[in-house]
Amino acid sequence: MHPNLDSSNKIQNKTQAMIAHYHSRTLSPNQCGSVLVQTIDAPLPLVWSLVRRFDNPQAYKQFIRNCTMLVGDRGGGVGSIRKVEVISGLPAEVSLERLDELDDELHLIKFSIVDGDHRLVNYRSTTSLHEEEETGKTVAIESYSVDVPAGSSEEDTCSFTNTIISCNLKWLARTAEQMALNIKGLR
Repeated sequence: MHPNLDSSNKIQNKTQAMIAHYHSRTLSPNQCGSVLVQTIDAPLPLVWSLVRRFDNPQAYKQFIRNCTMLVGDRGGGVGSIRKVEVISGLPAEVSLERLDELDDELHLIKFSIVDGDHRLVNYRSTTSLHEEEETGKTVAIESYSVDVPAGSSEEDTCSFTNTIISCNLKWLARTAEQMALNIKGLR
């Protein structure tokens, strides 16, 4: 077997195992969901330092204008609630989100949307990170489930949500990769 193909299979197997273990959900008939994957050319600890900050999602989520912690400490412990203000142009202004799980060893964060002036009812998100051992790159996996609003289709709901998450993951990659380059430049 070609060495690059062997590495590629190991990487895919690890990602598939992470998806199966942390990102599998049973959806009710009125829900949709998806799993999105982004490879980031930056070390896992650096990427995790951005993702784990429940109190500062705007560090890499470009659609967020501001975040205020309403319940919990600044660092955002489990049970904390944040008020997220989104940029203009999106069909919402505010989202209230609760941190459901934060595991620094597994590099796993889960949150739920508990209120807001949008149509993302019953929204639950899981993000996990793992390292590609052969390359040192980080793989970010984000999955979600959400109710399909009345008057909307499953396809439209997933398309909208996938677009937002895909943009967030790409922005996370750009942000972390730039930080990694800046760190290398200091050496």
